[in-house]
Amino acid sequence: MRSSPYSVMPSRALRTMVVLTLAAGTALITPTARAGTGPSVHQPSPVLAAKPYMGWSSWSMQSSKYPGLNPDGDYSYLTEANVLKQADALAAKLKPYGYEYVNIDAGWWRDWDWKPEFDRYGRQKADPKRFPRGMKAVADHIHAKGLKAGIYLPVGLEKEAYGAGEVPIWNADGCTTNDIVYDDLRTTNGWDSAYKLDFTDSCTQKYIDSQAQLFADWGYDFLKLDGVGPGSFKSGENYDNVADVAAWQRAIARSGRPIHLEVSWSLDIGHAADWKKYSNGWRIDTDVECYCDTLVTWESSVDDRWDDAPAWTRHAGPGGWNDLDTLDVGNGEMDGLTKAERQSYATLWAIAKSPLYTGDDLTRLDSYGLRLLTNREVIAINQGDTPPARPVTPSDPQQVWAARNPDGTYTVALFNLADEPAAVTADWSTLGFTGKASVRDVWNHENLGRYKDRITRTLPAHGSRLFTVDPHGKHLRWSRAEAESAANSLGGNASVADCPACSDGRKVGNLYAGGKLTFNDIVVNKPGTYRIKVSYLSGDARSADISANGGAATPHKFASTGDWGLVSSVHVPVRLKAGKNTITVDSGTGYAPDIDRIDVPKSR
Repeated sequence: MRSSPYSVMPSRALRTMVVLTLAAGTALITPTARAGTGPSVHQPSPVLAAKPYMGWSSWSMQSSKYPGLNPDGDYSYLTEANVLKQADALAAKLKPYGYEYVNIDAGWWRDWDWKPEFDRYGRQKADPKRFPRGMKAVADHIHAKGLKAGIYLPVGLEKEAYGAGEVPIWNADGCTTNDIVYDDLRTTNGWDSAYKLDFTDSCTQKYIDSQAQLFADWGYDFLKLDGVGPGSFKSGENYDNVADVAAWQRAIARSGRPIHLEVSWSLDIGHAADWKKYSNGWRIDTDVECYCDTLVTWESSVDDRWDDAPAWTRHAGPGGWNDLDTLDVGNGEMDGLTKAERQSYATLWAIAKSPLYTGDDLTRLDSYGLRLLTNREVIAINQGDTPPARPVTPSDPQQVWAARNPDGTYTVALFNLADEPAAVTADWSTLGFTGKASVRDVWNHENLGRYKDRITRTLPAHGSRLFTVDPHGKHLRWSRAEAESAANSLGGNASVADCPACSDGRKVGNLYAGGKLTFNDIVVNKPGTYRIKVSYLSGDARSADISANGGAATPHKFASTGDWGLVSSVHVPVRLKAGKNTITVDSGTGYAPDIDRIDVPKSR
């Protein structure tokens, strides 16, 4: 259970940084600034978030119990001196590789006891002990290093800023804090630490404008807006902050400065279109930090991303990206991970096209961590035209993720998420071709030669490999079998239903508590193991038992597609005989996804 950020100990999720940005894929056109409120000369700004941002965030060290990080009490790491020390290290060690943002997270306006500072207009004000020279001086130092500065806010009007409703709003004659919230002072955000803003009153937008203008005048380039809903483990009208995010987008456009807007945390995928429309990035999950004596652990909660990222893959692209949270792989002792786990962590973030921002102490990077953070080939996958990868096999302990690149090659990652070593195979049929392919080991910058039909590697617990695969074979041909076909057999509660997103407009659903679907008359010319492509729909992660010809079934977990109206596909191995076969999808005692169709390779 998360505590309020306004109690002595703030919530773990408060750490998520706020980034101010424009609507995904749109350019920021900066208006002429008001006299005295911004720079006097404006140039057209480039599209923000054309690629995932790279940098450093303060929260991982703020929130950790690692010895010595927070000597003056919880979250005391956040100071001007520490931020500037990390900015200097980022400039020296990581800037040549594309890292540029230095992001200050929660607490910059709060003292050691977490009591806040506000200016006379209800806007957050730097705590004088944490940031004695103020926030503009910090941004100036960061900019002098050729870097960009990021800052943080929780969504809503902080309760302490309300001031009995009598606090005036900057540059808004007659407006006070009483005008910008609901009369019943309903609360909002992930901690209920703020009053919900009422955007039916024009004063409310002016308050957001005043905050954005303040950050622009200070010179900040990034805002992380935290506790945003629907999400942050909250739902319902009070926690719907879409209007807030839209207001921030408008305010940034008026401020005269391009600012990247990042929203956080565990955002509702049902509002993905809103996050894409109004922001440049969105946290898809809970905090990655463990709030323990290291920065992270594998189980809490690095490993969650393999389950949670697939549903979001379709939403990432230039202008807005899926944010998997901080990449803490730079120091094994501090991070609390094995070398294998650190590489897998970095691999998923890279291929998922997540922003690459580390929370490590950049002055203490070990040699292995520095190699992980500065591998140019891996960074190129994250920053280039390569699309986000997705699983091509089910969400089982051994997984293959892949993406087809614009040049016809494939980015292919092998993951062993089990707690013991295991072999993982990438079969070329799951990529859509057969025959030979050239393989390059990306992490090790090594050409491995040509492999026929597949590549297999034995990986340590939580280990990975990352390849570029260049096909030299031929395109695979497929035979389609629709789930709703009259030739199939349904068992239990299984039934046919309409499905606009499905290939023939129908699907088979109600696969639960023994419900099953059997595809009959699946014909292949040769016996062997075929990796059939299962197209399915599921609003949450579900499992199904897959079998052929009445043989033993193998359970597989299917990742959420993000919505019951969206179709995804994965490849499942089944052993088929020459001639006619049956393939059964059985819910067992649980709940299985809805099935659109299967596709069976015509040749192996």
